[in-house]
Amino acid sequence: MSRIGKNPIAIAEGVTVTIAGNSITVKGKLGELTQEVNGGITVKQEENTLIVERPSDSKADRANHGLYRSLISNMVQGVATGFTKELELVGVGYRASNQGQKLDLALGFSHNIVLDIAPEVKVETVSEKGKNPIVKLSSFDKQLVGQVAAKIRGFRRPEPYKGKGVKFVGEELRRKAGKSA
Repeated sequence: MSRIGKNPIAIAEGVTVTIAGNSITVKGKLGELTQEVNGGITVKQEENTLIVERPSDSKADRANHGLYRSLISNMVQGVATGFTKELELVGVGYRASNQGQKLDLALGFSHNIVLDIAPEVKVETVSEKGKNPIVKLSSFDKQLVGQVAAKIRGFRRPEPYKGKGVKFVGEELRRKAGKSA
């Protein structure tokens, strides 16, 4: 039995779950998410919990069991509390600012990078004197927040010698020693 898949999903207060065929819709105060469930996986609602079941012990069914349980759990948590990712810009002259959903990044290239952020993701920039700029992304969709954060990080990945680049707050970087004289 899958350790992740067999755990029941607790439905938070103020969250409604609708199961129609193989489609699951989760609605809460922050938004609404829908997920298609394939591969014979069934989802049952019992009072304030959801239970994900698989038809057999085949390798594909075991994999889908844990996958869909995690996706549905993230949907329930997302519409109830939301998800936040914070990115830190480490480097001299690296700056970030936003006007609404447009994120303007100065990452040491000849031109600034202007990125249109999806309307479901709220973006906020924090710039304090003497500290690295921080970009805060928050949304009810965990996949979308992770995708936007990965795209921003991909513009200038942290390098291993000085650690310059865009990194997640709290991320541990593997550092290398420089040239030995």
